[in-house]
Amino acid sequence: MKPQTRNSVSLAGMLIFTAITGLFSSLACANAPLPDLAGGKMARAVDTDKVCTICHDANYTKPIFPIYQSRHGVTADSRTPRCQSCHGDSTKHQGDPTQHPDIVFGVKSGHNKNAVDAKTQADACLTCHKSGLRTHWSGSQHERRDVPCAACHTVHAAKDPVLVRTSQPEVCFSCHKEQRAQEHRISHHPIKEGKVVCSDCHNPHGSTGPKLMAKDTVNETCYTCHAEKRGPFLWEHAPVADNCTNCHTPHGSTNTPLLKTRAPWLCQDCHSGDHAAALNSGANLQNGNVNTVNGVNPLANSAAKIQMTGRACMNCHVLVHGSNHPAGSKFQR
Repeated sequence: MKPQTRNSVSLAGMLIFTAITGLFSSLACANAPLPDLAGGKMARAVDTDKVCTICHDANYTKPIFPIYQSRHGVTADSRTPRCQSCHGDSTKHQGDPTQHPDIVFGVKSGHNKNAVDAKTQADACLTCHKSGLRTHWSGSQHERRDVPCAACHTVHAAKDPVLVRTSQPEVCFSCHKEQRAQEHRISHHPIKEGKVVCSDCHNPHGSTGPKLMAKDTVNETCYTCHAEKRGPFLWEHAPVADNCTNCHTPHGSTNTPLLKTRAPWLCQDCHSGDHAAALNSGANLQNGNVNTVNGVNPLANSAAKIQMTGRACMNCHVLVHGSNHPAGSKFQR
């Protein structure tokens, strides 16, 4: 028993000694200079920011410090920008707080009257963000309409809302109010359900396709999700191969599935002739033949309501996107 007691006492003493020395070591490190990482850039970066954060501290009206929780605030990374990297040297502002910084970001308004023009803001951002998704920024719709980067991006936030899938649509809808209303229609892409976001289809920084499409064409963008509609098919439907928006409105519709209008009127935008090439056939007329078989019209004497029900084209032409069946030239199989 005695040897075990001595060992226990010795072990306890070593633990106490280690804890005390560790405490003094941590106190010493707290006052030690920053480690010389990346050639001393970490220490110099923090010292550079101190010029700004001495005034723009945690009590400042606009939250500034959350930037150090984002990618723009990783001080150990030599690529991380400093305050002056984006806002300019701002020497006048440092000497006189009433003078605004060289580059003030955001949309110019009564609350932000010192904001510089959109091009100057974009140039500051493109100093680092000039490749990848931003390749086609010059000449894009947002660039031509003088939309500054800060109109969508909140750089000083720990998580930029436009980069978070759950909050991104609200950022886009702040300008695109028509699309917000369409999204609340009965037939819509599952944006408010959190399954689809605007950037799944659009590249807001510019695109080689129309409407800031993520791909070169509308169809290629749609095919990223709707691959079964891609084809090629043995029997192609011309308006489908041309452009999905010939029939569909992507942001929301009162007709399922996202149709611009319901059948038969949607189909009759193109198919305005007789339905079965019979002299007494007129599927495009309310009281005309609607379901002719060898010239016989079984619904000719039916009420108009029944005739209209029978004129739901997709009841028979079920494969309107294209068919691979040898007898599918009319997209019925």
